[in-house]
Amino acid sequence: MKMKKYNAPSIAEAMKQIRSDLGEDAVILNSKVVITKKFFGLVKNKSYEVIAGYDQVEKKSTYFPLQDIPSIPSFRDGGSTPMIQPSTHVEQPKKASQVDGSALSGNFGKEIAELKSMIQSMQRMSTQSQYPDEFLPFVDFLQQQELGEELITAISDELFEYYSQNGNQITWDQMQEIAKDYLRKELYDLPISGILYDKKYINVLGPTGVGKTTTIAKIAARSVLEKKKKIGFITTDTYRIAAIEQLKTYAALLQAPVEVVYNAADYAEAIKKLAHLDLIFIDTAGRNYKEAKYVEDLKSLIQFDDQLESYLVLSLTAKQKDLESIIDQFKDINIEKFIFTKLDETNSIGTMFNLMIKYNKGLAYYTNGQEVPEDIEQPSSDNLLELFFKEILDEGSS
Repeated sequence: MKMKKYNAPSIAEAMKQIRSDLGEDAVILNSKVVITKKFFGLVKNKSYEVIAGYDQVEKKSTYFPLQDIPSIPSFRDGGSTPMIQPSTHVEQPKKASQVDGSALSGNFGKEIAELKSMIQSMQRMSTQSQYPDEFLPFVDFLQQQELGEELITAISDELFEYYSQNGNQITWDQMQEIAKDYLRKELYDLPISGILYDKKYINVLGPTGVGKTTTIAKIAARSVLEKKKKIGFITTDTYRIAAIEQLKTYAALLQAPVEVVYNAADYAEAIKKLAHLDLIFIDTAGRNYKEAKYVEDLKSLIQFDDQLESYLVLSLTAKQKDLESIIDQFKDINIEKFIFTKLDETNSIGTMFNLMIKYNKGLAYYTNGQEVPEDIEQPSSDNLLELFFKEILDEGSS
């Protein structure tokens, strides 16, 4: 791919240069606003840096034999729908439903993925071009925070309405407040708080590596130290000896009993042994919950009744699509709220807002470190919005 960087006073001028150099088939790979200061910062110049690319795709005979594929006229050049007339010695192609996906080359699939990414980039640029230049740095910030495109478009529409009603004037602080108000409304009906202590069993679910056991220890410690609850633990994570020992270490510090269960009968027995306690935390095994069979195994082991509430632990360092796949697998389990971990290991928390709003689920806690019980926060919507715009606040105070 041929790539080139352009600097221009406006997006429109940059696009004009790109079309002139690379043609109409060029794609926008990245864009950002560049602020340069002169005369000791008294004068600021704004320009736009855009990286564009052009990929001239060559026909490759490694995918399918060229003699087996009739040429297809370009629709963009005005060609009509081609009528495929295979040669007598060529086998009729299979119907789409009969084609084996494994016949496609891995490289071909990779190129398709790259093409989708380029199209999405062009769509984002098209969306941005609908709004005044004053919006672009703010929209870029929202994208850097990985806020969903639907939310960004809705916020941009709110900004444009304010801008139009106020003589085409809007400040950065005003844009921030408008965005906060919009997100606050989206979160308004969602329960954002810690555990409510109205259920006896706290079931904590989540995939491997998200920090479930440490998170349980943090919540349990607060229950003992702040609420004076008598607690116990049940662990179904019999796949990792280290996980059991870790939980036992935390339990010993809190002077709480631990029951290890391997099957449904063990679980029922553990419930009887711990019946005298106020609160029982259930630490489930970390599995690849993108696979439905592991969720079914979980449902056959634990008694999901009205005395139990479930919390799904997700890492903010994971890709949103992967997290969505996991959440979708738990559609038959009543997930009370999300718990997000590893906030201290990422610079963007838009995924948190995207998932809460998309799945209409509240937030119990977020964690921001490994220290027990300190590095866990019981949030509010205002607290989440402060976190989201923290980068802006930090820049303003520096």
